[in-house]
Amino acid sequence: MTTGISATYIGTATVLLRIGGLTVLTDPAFDPAPADYPAARPLRRLAGPALAADRLPPVDLVLLSHDQHADNLDPTGREVLARAGRTFTTPEGAARLGGRAEGLEPWESREFTAGGTTVRITATPARHGPEGTEQATGPVTGFVLEHDGGALYLSGDTVRHDALAAIGARFALDTAFLHFGDAHFPSTGDRAFSLSAAEGAALARTLGARTVVPLHFDSWAHLAEDPAAITAAFAADPALAGTLRWLEPGVAEELG
Repeated sequence: MTTGISATYIGTATVLLRIGGLTVLTDPAFDPAPADYPAARPLRRLAGPALAADRLPPVDLVLLSHDQHADNLDPTGREVLARAGRTFTTPEGAARLGGRAEGLEPWESREFTAGGTTVRITATPARHGPEGTEQATGPVTGFVLEHDGGALYLSGDTVRHDALAAIGARFALDTAFLHFGDAHFPSTGDRAFSLSAAEGAALARTLGARTVVPLHFDSWAHLAEDPAAITAAFAADPALAGTLRWLEPGVAEELG
């Protein structure tokens, strides 16, 4: 079981983790709102982060699902990333970011030590949309972070697909941080680019994690699904009873 870990939900996919003496940040997006990001599929930020970038402690490690979308890495987040000790992301993202960024292929692992704490990071498969949209969305990754006999899973931006089934088979997960939101865009019709509530519940059954923490469900116009749908999807499945945990934004909470 993973113990001695705290998590602070900052917003969307951004979480601050404290694991022993190690400080980990996921998908840093810290721009104030409202904010617009022109692109083939424009993004609009509706609410700012629960914790401003200048209130962060020194960050030892960033786990970055991908660098090409502002809801995972925005201009202020890039400044945070530049000050961090190390970043793990996709190989393509690491090539663009340079510096202390390192790319990991799916199932590739690294050990990292800071503050007297050592963790093992393994990249996991992710696909940011329906099959066949990979060229448009770009590569993404998830991560499993192992420490002191326990393991956390960070899904990254992904839809449910067959490759995710191996994660629960390979790792005994304590906590799974899943990217929900059922992301949709006017230009792509009914195609979704992140987990719906139903997909997330189905994935949770496959993963077998004791606790599931929803991420990536708020603050942006393209996140289409009411968070209440997530609660309803988990409540409808007796196998998931007691697994869902919502984090209060901006508050450090211990993970059991």
